[in-house]
Order: sequence, then structure tokens, then C-alpha cells
Amino acid sequence: MEDEEKMDENTRGHLHPLSIVLFDINKIFTEMGFTVASGPEIETEFYNFDSLNIPEHHPARDMWDTFWLKPLNAKKLLRTHTSPVQVRFMEKNKPPLRIIAPGKVFRHEATDATHEAQFYQLEGLVVGENISLANLKGTLEEFFEKFFGKKTGLRLRPSYFPFVEPGVEIDMTCFKCDGKNPECNVCKGTGFIEIMGAGVVHPKVLESSGIDSKKYSGFAFGCGIDRITMLKYGIEDVRLLYQGDLRLVNQF
Repeated sequence: MEDEEKMDENTRGHLHPLSIVLFDINKIFTEMGFTVASGPEIETEFYNFDSLNIPEHHPARDMWDTFWLKPLNAKKLLRTHTSPVQVRFMEKNKPPLRIIAPGKVFRHEATDATHEAQFYQLEGLVVGENISLANLKGTLEEFFEKFFGKKTGLRLRPSYFPFVEPGVEIDMTCFKCDGKNPECNVCKGTGFIEIMGAGVVHPKVLESSGIDSKKYSGFAFGCGIDRITMLKYGIEDVRLLYQGDLRLVNQF
């Protein structure tokens, strides 16, 4: 014990930046009344696609986008998002529901500074009576304010995702320049950063989970944990998070 106490702090182990951010996310959302849910990384075609209103011929099912497992007729894959966790949770629990589903996901794509074949994703789901986009906006504003340590504004833009209707892209006020620097290297002078996709849960998703879509509504959102880690700490290449380079890790 005495030897451990004398050990140089620089030689002690410590958390990886992704772990730090993951713990922060869980803490913030649990304080907001959310439950942290988890599910298997090897998923079935039903939970990864069918139950989420992603039809058979959707591009996401292409073998070049998804890691399918042999034998192919077993229809199992490495999950491409953590949305299946939401469906599994809704099957076993009745509304009102308020959960987040953080975890590792896998996509068959080339790696570069902003893309990896494996990465961590955060998804959230709220289901209850009279849930709307206004509830979504308020929830995310509170989360980002606590996560980045300063008040942020959100901008919602129409978009398409099969499992929500309507769907939106969510932009956050640039946390570095507050939208005031036309030469900002983070937001490229636009004043906003695209941060996640979201929307009102599609009735078909609720029905596939055994929830009455005429009585209940909900919102869902999803973003890359790697991406917000890069934004928070100014990391320019996502691949650095997985290379085990101590010059990066020892900064945290």
C-alpha cells in the first residue's frame, strides 16, 4: 500500500477519453430521469431493421454497409446502431419510458479522419402521452448545456430517417465561437455544428413494440459519442481514439 501511495501519478492507469465522455453522458441523463439500457452487439435482422421501419430493400441492408454474419440465412449481423435496444426495451416495459442506449456499433465503411468501422453511439428515447418535438428540443438543450458547460442554442432542420416522422437534423451553436467568428475552424464560420439526427417516433415502430400509437407518442435521437468527444476535446482524427497512442490518452 505504501509503495502504491509513493507511485508517480504519471504511471497510474486512467480512463480513456471515450470512457470519460460515456460516464459523463450517463450521469447527466440519469440525473434527468433517464434509464441507461443496453442490448446485444450481435443483432437479428428483425431488431436492427424490420422493427425500425427499415424495409427489405433499404440501402442500409446492403452488405457493403453492414457486417452480416455467416451463415447468411441466419440473418444475424453486427448492429449498425443502438436503436434495437429501444425496441427491446419497449417490448418489455410500458409507457411512460425514458431511456438512453449508449454502446458500440459497426458499419462496413472506409476509415478516415471522421469515420471508423466501429464507433460508439448514443441513442435516446422518450415515450408517453402528448410527447412532441418541443420536449425533444428542451431535453437536448439541457443535456448539451451540462455536457459542454455553457448554454447552447439548437437549430432543427427537416430530414428523413425511416424510424421517425417527422425527422430532423439538429445543429448546435458552435461551442468554441458562439457563432460569432466567421473564421472559426470548428463550425467553418457557419455558427452551427451538425450534431445529431432525431424526430418523433414513427407509429410503426411503436406498434411493432406492442405500444398503442394512437394513445402514445415519443421522440428519439441519436449521435456519435466519438464525434462529441472530438468536439469537446479538440481531437481532429477519430482514428486516434482507437490507436492506443499514449500521447493522446495521457492528456486525460
